[in-house]
Amino acid sequence: MKWDDNGPSRDLEDRRGSSGGGGGGGGFRLGGGRLGIGGFLVLLVLSVVFKTDLTGALGGGGIPASAVAPESGPALPPTQTTAAEEELVRFLSFVLDDSQQNWARIFAAEGKEYPRATLVLFRDQVRSGCGAAQSAMGPFYCPADQKIYIDLGFYDELRRRFGAPGDFAQAYVLAHEVGHHVQNVLGTERQLRRLQQQNLTPGTY
Repeated sequence: MKWDDNGPSRDLEDRRGSSGGGGGGGGFRLGGGRLGIGGFLVLLVLSVVFKTDLTGALGGGGIPASAVAPESGPALPPTQTTAAEEELVRFLSFVLDDSQQNWARIFAAEGKEYPRATLVLFRDQVRSGCGAAQSAMGPFYCPADQKIYIDLGFYDELRRRFGAPGDFAQAYVLAHEVGHHVQNVLGTERQLRRLQQQNLTPGTY
């Protein structure tokens, strides 16, 4: 994939050197942690793209958790960065700016202004506008603060555990979350949830 290194995006918030505290969250078991619904859906789509079952690596642990107790503990020391990781950060900056510039053009064609989302990079755990989250939940979008949260360790999992290396998978993960931001801005996600609730309510048509 051809891309230009334009430096860090102005919409990038780097929290890799800090700990957000807190934790917990529902999802699918992934080793000793959990893989969130968002991360699981990403694996499903990538399974279609790569024509291989990437979710098979979840094994018997890929069962939705019915109840989750918040986890807490001492913050882990920040991991030393590498040249490869910094290149990934620059690549994600490019993908973020490129996708948001495209959405800005689409919105402008409809006479609307596109509110840019912020990408937050973190390690281990983070506190978002939607509460505390751990890296094992996978990438997620928080509509409360209009931010996308990604622990770069998720890409290591894609490469090592799920066999989905390469910049296409990396770009798709971020573009997928930007798509959730667009749904939130347009209100389609709220409309879908409302329709789902109506269909689950007896006597509501």
